Amino acid sequence: MIVEAAPQTSQKRETILSVRDVTVGFGDHIVLDKLNLDIYRGEILGFVGASGTGKSVLMRTVLRLIPRRSGKIEMLGSDYDAIPADERYLLDMKLGVLFQQGALFSALTVKENIQFPMREYLDLPPSLMDELARLKIELVGLAPEAADKYPSELSGGMIKRAALARALALDPALVFLDEPTSGLDPIGAAEFDQLIAKLRDTLGLTVYMVTHDLDSLFSVCDRIAVLGKKRVLVEGTIKDMLDCPDEWVQSYFRGKRARSIPGFGIERNA
Repeated sequence: MIVEAAPQTSQKRETILSVRDVTVGFGDHIVLDKLNLDIYRGEILGFVGASGTGKSVLMRTVLRLIPRRSGKIEMLGSDYDAIPADERYLLDMKLGVLFQQGALFSALTVKENIQFPMREYLDLPPSLMDELARLKIELVGLAPEAADKYPSELSGGMIKRAALARALALDPALVFLDEPTSGLDPIGAAEFDQLIAKLRDTLGLTVYMVTHDLDSLFSVCDRIAVLGKKRVLVEGTIKDMLDCPDEWVQSYFRGKRARSIPGFGIERNA
């Protein structure tokens, strides 16, 4: 079953993340070369590309975990490099990140993992942090008793949800998801996609999703951007992907594992 993504109007879209002419390299190897990308408030953008093209590199560059050689990145209307330290602190609080394997602290419980950003950025009494952690746990669909479990006691799907709860700890405006459905079975992946869409709709999140999952791209992403040849090859809707003449894009979206969508020119025989 295909869940229609929320429509995006072509007018008055607010750019929440702007990447301009960004170049990233390691030694003599250039990974991204003068790349441009925009993400609009309230959308779920699926970022896709062949393995090794630099999808996670771009996300980590945006998050300042990897330095860029040139270019400009603006988030939420601010150039991080140009604003005072106190404004950088406030900007960091508006960003949430879910890394591919969850990256939960193994020595902390789920509740303590969720509270970690609160302890770093806020000065709250323990009782209030406990209540906020409980709310985040409920928000992502985990049972209350998960709060006192350690990551080693969780299933793969529970780890993803716990990591998402931590990403939402400070009520961010922009959330970065790195391969959020990798390692999940089809049912778990579909449920996680539905959770992301629900959170976007209820919390007003903007979501930057690095993914290989065709089902995620077709079901919950408002727009898709394809990385190739060190730049964004094409960005737009599923229809834009299907109309793109690039050989890799056609192979990816119309290949043997493509979704069957009557009306889009992709049919599968029963």
